[in-house]
Parts: sequence; structure tokens; C-alpha cells
Amino acid sequence: MLFAAIAPVFVIMLAGLIARRTGVLSTEADASLMRIYLNFFYPCLIATNILGNEALHQAANLWVPPLIGAATMVAGFAFCWLGARLLRITQGAPTRTFVYVTGIYNYAFTAIPIVGSLFGKQALGVLFLFNLGVELTFWVATALILPNRTGISLWRRIFNVPVITVLASVVLNLLHFREAVPKSLDWVFTALSMMGNSAIPLALLLTGAIITDFLGDAKPSWSDARAFSGACFLRLGFLPLTFLAVAWWMPCTVELKQVLIVQAAMPAGLFPVALVKHQGGDVGLAVQIVIGTTALALLTMPYWVSWGWKLAGL
Repeated sequence: MLFAAIAPVFVIMLAGLIARRTGVLSTEADASLMRIYLNFFYPCLIATNILGNEALHQAANLWVPPLIGAATMVAGFAFCWLGARLLRITQGAPTRTFVYVTGIYNYAFTAIPIVGSLFGKQALGVLFLFNLGVELTFWVATALILPNRTGISLWRRIFNVPVITVLASVVLNLLHFREAVPKSLDWVFTALSMMGNSAIPLALLLTGAIITDFLGDAKPSWSDARAFSGACFLRLGFLPLTFLAVAWWMPCTVELKQVLIVQAAMPAGLFPVALVKHQGGDVGLAVQIVIGTTALALLTMPYWVSWGWKLAGL
């Protein structure tokens, strides 16, 4: 069951890699496809899984997941900073890159299809609330760790279309908007669902294609070996324990525990590499960490999810 939920994620990423290598998916198409994903398909996926979600009528599932999402990100940065000190990584760009890239896990692209496959709509709704806290912390950390060379304000980064969609959908769900809509208009939600279901395959295809582009920047060196191995240990070996500890010790709802055990197994996120490249970080190290943890996650992910499942008593 676990393999059946995890394997399609990597198969679609591989398809994206092949599409890029064969020229079927060009680099020129990336920007427009990403805009369609972020501003159209992904909001449809969010709305579909929050509206009519009974789990989000529980107060504990509204305020606890964002707080824990933010806390896991902050804890990740703190442990990665400590790891950088212990590993004696060179001060400057390598240190910032190590802490930033290792501390940010793939909380959306990879986590969403696995949570949906294993646990269904109720857990997905909680995942989007969890990711709300992660997203806010992510952009604040970006402003603090990396220099802002984009000219885009922090507020514009934080209040993007997906974040606004989550907030609006939660309010409408509390007002029982989905239940109040006449049955004759169910086709509207069917259309939303169809568009939302396109979001993750598109995102994973783009992920595979973009990883292919970054492969040229991944030039292993002996000076990076210590940082790379340390990042893999932290992201896939130590930090998962912090998620599972929360799922085990804290009085979380079942849906939040389900989200935590999947997020525990996530590799480093892909999007931070683009920000590192754009804002003057150590691109080679960032690419090595992302590609390395993503490849190794295929082996470690089933272990962490399976162990977390038993530990959380699911």
C-alpha cells in the first residue's frame, strides 16, 4: 500500500525528466505552466479539498496545524544551523545555502499526492492548513536568510493566490457553503475537482524537468561532501524524528497525525534551489542536496511512513 502511494510520485517526476531530455517539455514553457499551476490548478485543488470537509469544522484542525507547520520549519532551520556549525561549513553563501535548503522540506509537490492516496480528503484539508503555516514561515525565512534581489515585497510573497484560497475556503467551509449550494450546481464542483486533479501531475512533471536542468549545476567536490552528507543525514535521518515526536506526544487529531507522518519523510524542497540561484547562494551545493535527498527518499520514505503509522497508532 505504501509503495503504491509513493511510487507514482517518482514515476511522474521521471516522466518530466524524460520529457525535458527529449525536448517535449521546453524550458520556455516552464514559466507559463508554473503560473497556471500556482494561480489556477492548485487553488482549485485547495478549494475542492477544503469545501465540505468535516474535519475542518473542528477547532483543533483550524489553528493547531498552521502552528505546528510553522514550528517544524523553524525547528528545521535551527537544527540545520547547529549542524552547519558542527560540520564547520564555510561561513557565507555555503552556510546560508545549507541551512536554507536542508531546512525546507517538500511540503507540497510530493506530500499532497501521498496524503491524498493514503488518507483521503479530510487529511488533505488539514494538510493545506498545515502548509499555510509552513508557507508563511518559508517566505519570512527567505527574507532573513537570503538577500532579496527580486524587488518583491515580503507581503506580496506571503499573500499569494494559494494562501488567499486557503483562507477564503476555510471561511466558506465554516459557513457550510458547499452544503448550501443546490444540487443542480454540483457540476461546478465537478469542474473544480477535475482542474484540481491536474495540479499535482503538472507540478511533478515540472519538478522532474527542472531537476534535469539543475543537474548541470550539480558538480560534486570534496569540499561539498561533508555538507552534502550532513544534509542527507539531517533531512532524512534526524529531522523526521521531530515530526514523529510531535505526532506521538502531542494530543493531535487523527488527520494532523496523518499529515505529520507523511511530512516527516519528505526530502528537501525543489523551489528553494531556484531562489538560491536567483539570489546569489551556493547553487552547486543546493542542487546536490535537493537531488541527493530526493533520490534517497525513494528508499527512506516507506520506512518513515510505516514506522510513523505504527508509532502514531493509526
